[in-house]
Amino acid sequence: MTAYEATVSRDDKWWMVRIPAVDGLTQARRLSEATEMAREYIAASQDLPLDAVEVNLSFDPVGDVGDLTERVATITAERARAVELERSASQHARELAHSLAAADVPVRDIGAILRVSHQRAHQLISSR
Repeated sequence: MTAYEATVSRDDKWWMVRIPAVDGLTQARRLSEATEMAREYIAASQDLPLDAVEVNLSFDPVGDVGDLTERVATITAERARAVELERSASQHARELAHSLAAADVPVRDIGAILRVSHQRAHQLISSR
């Protein structure tokens, strides 16, 4: 699969999609359509099968928002970090719930310690 870079910019009610590697320009009404429009343009202009084309979008500035591509990358990284932190916290909660249950602490008290419902504490204890 060949990856192409494309840059989108807002032009009135349209997203203009520039594809420098093939000296191409296409447009999309919705940003959600931009990647597919770029893929179709590249496939048609380069005589490639559509499934052989991958497009990475970056953004030109929109209004006074600043570097949109960088801000989106930051948000994506923060979300990934949040998922990892949630996974870690859940694992720690399971381990603590198991340890407390092994020490004969009642399920309702385990829930109070972990600041979850007793039903959730029971789920944590029952999980492996």
